[in-house]
Amino acid sequence: MSFVRQIGILLVLLVAAGGGYAVYERTGENNTGGGQGSARGGRPPAPVEIEVAALRQIEDRIEAVGTTLARRAVEIVPMATGRVVEILFEPGQTVAANDILVRLDEDIQRADLAEARARFSEAQLALERARTLARSNTISKATLEQLEAALAIARAQVDRAARRLADRRIEAPFSGIVGLSGVETGTRIDEQTMITTLDDLSRVEIEFALPETVFGKIRKGLPITAGSAAFPGREFNGALTSIDSRINTVSRSFKVRAIVPNEEMILPAGMFMHLAVILDTRTGLVVAEEAILTQGSTSFLYVFDDGKAAKRTVTLGKREFGRVEITAGISVGELVIIRGIQRLRDGAPARLVGEAAETVGSKKDGDGDQRKGSS
Repeated sequence: MSFVRQIGILLVLLVAAGGGYAVYERTGENNTGGGQGSARGGRPPAPVEIEVAALRQIEDRIEAVGTTLARRAVEIVPMATGRVVEILFEPGQTVAANDILVRLDEDIQRADLAEARARFSEAQLALERARTLARSNTISKATLEQLEAALAIARAQVDRAARRLADRRIEAPFSGIVGLSGVETGTRIDEQTMITTLDDLSRVEIEFALPETVFGKIRKGLPITAGSAAFPGREFNGALTSIDSRINTVSRSFKVRAIVPNEEMILPAGMFMHLAVILDTRTGLVVAEEAILTQGSTSFLYVFDDGKAAKRTVTLGKREFGRVEITAGISVGELVIIRGIQRLRDGAPARLVGEAAETVGSKKDGDGDQRKGSS
């Protein structure tokens, strides 16, 4: 077969294919009949999902990260040297103020206190006898003064011995939760030994840093919301209580502290927290961020209007958590297309799918019934 004949056959096939496609296009157009589910050129309306543009609360906030601190925290150390004879707490236990945590051996201190009290009693009796004799001038004033001084010394020795005995009982200085124990029964400890820790976690402080650019906007009492990876989905609310008076010259930031209630005692000291300081709350028109398209410096979206997609140029405001504020371009109650926008153009036919389709359809049916009733 010659080359020319091959080219001729190829042209015939191409013409036949083009004719068949034209017939298919016309057939499809005739079959749809230009009804509600068709579009120009036989293309069906693009399926889209919508949401209603609505007013929502918008928070002007500053994001930060911080660390929890106990309201009060101390390391429990003994005031005396001795051997541990009893441990009266368990790690993680809640204790009250003045509860005894550890007892040290105290035999010698009890004996010292008994001796001091005996000497005090002896000095007291000697002074009473001297005062009786002083009434008859049978004792000198100097001797009486010496006996009074001896009684005062004896009283001080009793107080000292009582304090040394009390130091053998290590108590909680305030109510809180004790940490892990650093000693065992029988261990000899001194004033440098840390027995455990005690944290008041009825409320926790969160310390964090903010950039110096917001120093003029921060004030005590501003609300904060905080969260932690340890408690997903849970939000802890509090307020600012302390603002540092100095700005770090290296980081150009300043420290801030907030108090968060912790009645359940679930927040420990030292936990990493992400938080937001709420500077102001206002009302604004908000849509899903996925509805926004950009072209150069222009932002636009599509609204569903009588079965078609209408393009609207919009002005954006604040963005937060997958949503964006619209300050100009659409009105409250308009149906904003949030999915299926990739196939749209201005004026293109669109078909609602999803839950919104049922909602809009039921509203139309209700409007139709009202019009029939009025006629």
